[in-house]
Amino acid sequence: MQYEGVLNKMHTELANPIQYYLVFDQAFIHINQIIYKDIEIQHVGYQCLNCKKEKKIFRQGFCYDCFMKSAAAGDWIMRPELSTAHLDIEDRDLEYEKKVQLQPHIVYLAVASDVKIGVTRKTQVPTRWIDQGASAAIPVVEVPNRYLAGITEVALKKHYTDKTNWRKMVLNQIVSVDLDQEVKKIEALLPEEVHAYFRNTAHNVYELAYPVEQYLTSCTSLNLDKTPNFKGKIIGVKGQYLMFEDGTVFNLRSYEGYKVILNIE
Repeated sequence: MQYEGVLNKMHTELANPIQYYLVFDQAFIHINQIIYKDIEIQHVGYQCLNCKKEKKIFRQGFCYDCFMKSAAAGDWIMRPELSTAHLDIEDRDLEYEKKVQLQPHIVYLAVASDVKIGVTRKTQVPTRWIDQGASAAIPVVEVPNRYLAGITEVALKKHYTDKTNWRKMVLNQIVSVDLDQEVKKIEALLPEEVHAYFRNTAHNVYELAYPVEQYLTSCTSLNLDKTPNFKGKIIGVKGQYLMFEDGTVFNLRSYEGYKVILNIE
């Protein structure tokens, strides 16, 4: 079977194991159903996810112009403490920023390699954790806007990493930790502004299972710019990474906006 389209992150469905779908404009692939099949990936062009023009991708699936101008690529996306919609202050598009920033957000701990602190909109639970390849996660505090989540994350980054080691994640080299006990240590580390929210947050642990029969013992990352044609047998999926029998792993998030032809045997 042959498919052609623009890469975007895989859609996911919470199940045991998690179900993955690669969606194109005219078709979709249920990735779980092609595990142990050979797939050929051909990079044939680019299409900006924002303006839809066939322009080289700069970052996050956007061409350079869109990355510099679009409200969906503002600095507050990666640094939520920079959010200003709660002050009625515009960054690039106040209407968009209010829609995204002024809604419930979760500050969480996740275990994908080490214990990691992070922020996500409540509507993105548990999708955000799945995308990161977390084996387990727990909400720390639910707050009403992105700014409060951001300043909480900044405070907790003094004690936890905010990055996932992708190699450890795909190799399943993860720390063993009791997240319930970890959260109990956190209240004293929080900004005063969120203490009341912490006490009203349900600290429930989420366990996540991925469609991987056997983890790799070593891995290398597929770079479509250097290797525009690749063929291999998929043996599993974790986070947004396809894992291949030869040790190659392919991070779809890194290649959003890339046009590809996929041949599945």
